[in-house]
Amino acid sequence: MTTSQDQDVLDLLLDQHQQIKDLFGQVKSAAGTQKRDKFQELVRLLAMHETAEEEIVHPSARANAGDQVVDERLHEEDEAKHVLAELYDMGVDAPGFDDKFAKLADAVVDHATHEEQDEFAKMRDQRSADELRRMAGIVRAAEAVAPTRPHPQGGESATANLLVGPPLAVFDRIKDAVRDMRQSDS
Repeated sequence: MTTSQDQDVLDLLLDQHQQIKDLFGQVKSAAGTQKRDKFQELVRLLAMHETAEEEIVHPSARANAGDQVVDERLHEEDEAKHVLAELYDMGVDAPGFDDKFAKLADAVVDHATHEEQDEFAKMRDQRSADELRRMAGIVRAAEAVAPTRPHPQGGESATANLLVGPPLAVFDRIKDAVRDMRQSDS
């Protein structure tokens, strides 16, 4: 078993990709409050994961995979943020949620596959193991201060995330705490 200190950034992201895939399946098969809770967990993980990738991984991957590959991934992430925000606003019980959610799941899994094949493989070949381990710590730090909801208006660049991400993260975490308090009182 790999400890978090031994884990490199690519293994960390691959683990998160698997968690995201698992959560998509759990949301699809759940109902009621369990579906809502799993969807909220998925939204949080996706928002934090994508923010960290946009701030840390994609800028680093440009040197290995090239601008076109990274720009394509950023475009996919932007589209996914918009759909995820729509789904969040709709709620899991809204008509059309399941169909839109299924399309998002397919797009996100396809996106993750492209990252793994086009970016991660090249980074693994061209970066030292020590550098990839250090990047894992930086990604964890970025996720710790990342928003917990999609904010498509914030952009996908590292600079945009660094400027608007922390204030949005504070607001998101307050909203999450209030939501959780209300749900526990129900």
